[in-house]
Amino acid sequence: QVQVVESGGGSVQAGGSLRLSCTASGLASPSSIMGWFRQAAGKEREGVSCIGRSSFTTYYADSVKGRFTISRDEAKNTLYLQMNSLKPDDTAMYYCARARSTAAWWLLRAENFYDWGQGTQVTVSS
Repeated sequence: QVQVVESGGGSVQAGGSLRLSCTASGLASPSSIMGWFRQAAGKEREGVSCIGRSSFTTYYADSVKGRFTISRDEAKNTLYLQMNSLKPDDTAMYYCARARSTAAWWLLRAENFYDWGQGTQVTVSS
């Protein structure tokens, strides 16, 4: 089975940056549709960004456009999320997951994603 592990979270002041990493093992292909989601305390899980089989196809939630960048290293089966200009509202547990090609993954809906990692905590202070 696929195992997904996120890392790179931590505490940072507003305006700072973090880069999250997601390593997936057990994938049949080095290229998969992957996404980043986050869930703040007491709130629903929301989509942050996703990347298609082609790394040139990416989607972002309006709340992070211009600040976050999703990328991948297929050789390492690793997904990245570069987060700049962080805000307190970005505080959440961040999760990595993959989507089936038949799902509407570009809509960034959690129900279309599978093989969730354990998450990595991001805390942004004022």
